[in-house]
Amino acid sequence: MLTLAGLGLATPATAAPPPDAGEIPGVDEIVSSKNMRQIANIPKQPPFEGVNSFGTDIAFQGDLAYVGNYDGFVVYDIANPRQPEIVSQVLCPGSQNDVSIAGDLLFLSTDSRRSDNTCTSTATEDPVNYWEGIKVFDVSDPASPQYVTAVETDCGSHTHTLVPAKDRVYLYVSSYSPSPQLADCQPPHDKISIVEVPLSDPASAHVAAEPVLFPDGGNPGSGTETGIRATTGCHDITVYPSKGLAAGACMGDGVLMDISDPLAPRVIERVQDDENFAFWHSATFNNDGTKVVFTDELGGGGAPTCNPAIGPTRGADGIYDIVGKGDDRSLEFRSYFKIPRAQADTENCVAHNGSLIPVKGRDIMVQAWYQGGVSVWDFTDSANPVEIGYWERGPLSAEELVLGGSWSAYWYNGHIYSSDIQKGLDVLEIRDPLVAGADRVKFDELNVQTQPSYRG
Repeated sequence: MLTLAGLGLATPATAAPPPDAGEIPGVDEIVSSKNMRQIANIPKQPPFEGVNSFGTDIAFQGDLAYVGNYDGFVVYDIANPRQPEIVSQVLCPGSQNDVSIAGDLLFLSTDSRRSDNTCTSTATEDPVNYWEGIKVFDVSDPASPQYVTAVETDCGSHTHTLVPAKDRVYLYVSSYSPSPQLADCQPPHDKISIVEVPLSDPASAHVAAEPVLFPDGGNPGSGTETGIRATTGCHDITVYPSKGLAAGACMGDGVLMDISDPLAPRVIERVQDDENFAFWHSATFNNDGTKVVFTDELGGGGAPTCNPAIGPTRGADGIYDIVGKGDDRSLEFRSYFKIPRAQADTENCVAHNGSLIPVKGRDIMVQAWYQGGVSVWDFTDSANPVEIGYWERGPLSAEELVLGGSWSAYWYNGHIYSSDIQKGLDVLEIRDPLVAGADRVKFDELNVQTQPSYRG
């Protein structure tokens, strides 16, 4: 009999044992599986120490990690993962400030109405005179990033995804929730914005296309009874440039796109799950490009959904196999995955941002679950995913829900980096036979939503 060991592959581990049912850690208490541990933490520093200065997404380049914050972004030196250091902090308010990096350029998403496009802007409720969109910085000197320009996009930029090209990059800008009262965010908004940035002249960045992905309007939603959001744009898009594919998580719809022409992405498959998915939030391909993991951000990230009342199939991951070829490819549902540990009713917890761990021959992912912590899980068998490790803190409060926890948890060059909304940057390590050799895969640059391939 041919075994996984005979192929030189690790055999599946038993699921990481959860604490006893009902055994919830105390406030700020750290618990983990035996194969995971925290090796460093840098708390949020002024001017980002406030409870509303949420830590958000992460991009990597060389020995640096760029971490977004609702009030700007932070540059960390991670050359020594056990002793990361802050290189610089840039005050530039405007949620969510999701980040990506390309050479000397950093891109920042603004999805809140601001008085203008500068870093000294103020929040405004004016429905006509306001600015939202993409900001561009020169980070050739990471200790002193410089503002370059900004590009306004309809409905702002909740997230963005970098698509590399020969002498330029494209940014797929995801935004949603239009309103007739908003001058630059009119319904139906069934599109994305594509910002083109010439690398030799980033100041000339501009909106180059606005492809409509949902000419039929997309999922109409199901109202408050089920909480299924109507599709009015996309929340997040992951591209896999070497495969010419993208996966869009678009509120009420999950889509597979052909991006062989980056300025004209084509939807080739669309799926809905009106039974268990309330808000299609993000997507991750496996390395072979034969599967997509979609996340359901039930409750918008601010609700306690990791409890017995919600159950194991809502606020979870949905695993889909990609079958067929060319425009005949389809997404076939295989299973759900959700962390097996119940969280307190004062903890916001739901499936959130994660990345692959580069293990040859297996599909393993690390993922943030807000106050549910960080989970490492294996979906090599699409129908039978299993958790192999976890790390988490107890609730921020035992009396009331305070928004917090891991926003993004990503593997980069041998370690897991977690951006915690309230606690700053955490560095974790996992030691398990299933991830052996992953630390030998090195990337010079990593924007997780611009998915690279690896050989392992």
